[in-house]
Amino acid sequence: MLKKIVIGNWKLNPDTSKEANKLFLGISKLASKMKKTEVVVAPPFVYTSLCQTKSKKLALGAQDVFWAEQGAYTGEISASQLKDLGVKYVIVGHSERRALGETDSQVNKKIKAVLKEGMTPVICIGESEHDTAGAYLSFLSNQIKSAFSGVSRNHFSNIIIAYEPIWAIGKNAEDAMSSRKLHETVLYIQKILGELCGRETALNVRIIYGGSVKEGNAEDLIKNGEVKGFLVGGASLSPETFNPILKIVDSL
Repeated sequence: MLKKIVIGNWKLNPDTSKEANKLFLGISKLASKMKKTEVVVAPPFVYTSLCQTKSKKLALGAQDVFWAEQGAYTGEISASQLKDLGVKYVIVGHSERRALGETDSQVNKKIKAVLKEGMTPVICIGESEHDTAGAYLSFLSNQIKSAFSGVSRNHFSNIIIAYEPIWAIGKNAEDAMSSRKLHETVLYIQKILGELCGRETALNVRIIYGGSVKEGNAEDLIKNGEVKGFLVGGASLSPETFNPILKIVDSL
């Protein structure tokens, strides 16, 4: 049984270290009580030191990474530097990074850098339009195959795929992706993974969902969408909105 996981991606928030510390403490108190769910907090890099914890139920994540180990790369952060700070999970290929010009090839190099340091990459995939003709499936297939190019099968079970359809981001619970459509997409992702590493190994890859996850749709998405957790954006910026999602996931 794959363990469930909920990742809070704070993005470029909050404004001050005081606010970041308050948010972290508000989440960590509940996270320490989780029985069946691992919680990950991915703050802006400047707040990494504020989110250190010894709890095995709460892990530190990073929002991005650079693929080179060292060198003349002003402003970048390497996988080894993240590991040294206690980071366990690294978000790679988020749609917002791709929108700034990140390519499939760069995503692939970042994944390999994260795996080399023994951390877990959280690979974001997702289409901009969920067309009825099904063209988005080919888009997802290409993203997955590019991401895993040259990655050993031995690493597959240490990778998380975060399916985050771009069109669903920022929507209310009613307009976001339905659990039925999510389940169909999860099955397709598993099919593509099976072609790359075999069905048994593919079933050991955790697939989580991101895209307007809120308290109002979390239970339906995880029960009927057949995902192993969530990548939460906006709702992770307050214990009042993030903690109810944690409780729902852990109760199922």
